[in-house]
Amino acid sequence: MDVRLKELLTEYAANLSVDILEMEIMPDHVHMLLEVDPQFGIHKAVKSFKGYTSRILRQEFPYLKTKMPTLWTNSYFVSTVGGAPLETVKQYIENQKTSQRQKDKMG
Repeated sequence: MDVRLKELLTEYAANLSVDILEMEIMPDHVHMLLEVDPQFGIHKAVKSFKGYTSRILRQEFPYLKTKMPTLWTNSYFVSTVGGAPLETVKQYIENQKTSQRQKDKMG
């Protein structure tokens, strides 16, 4: 499912004119480094991504309809990265899966 989610987010980003600079799918959340036109707005981009992916994934994976009442919560975290080098932020996102696996092993 994480592979399909990544495909859907990448495809839909082109429709929104949003550039995904980096992305990592975690077991219970997604890290994304986005470039969004300020006129469009990050709130609208996140809401659009969540709505689109929820609709498609619940069609393609019907058990999601019974497993949980909603696929996404209404919450999300946003931070600007104007002061940080993009490569540093990309590296942080890339390392999230490795970091999570290490935490899981430690209990």
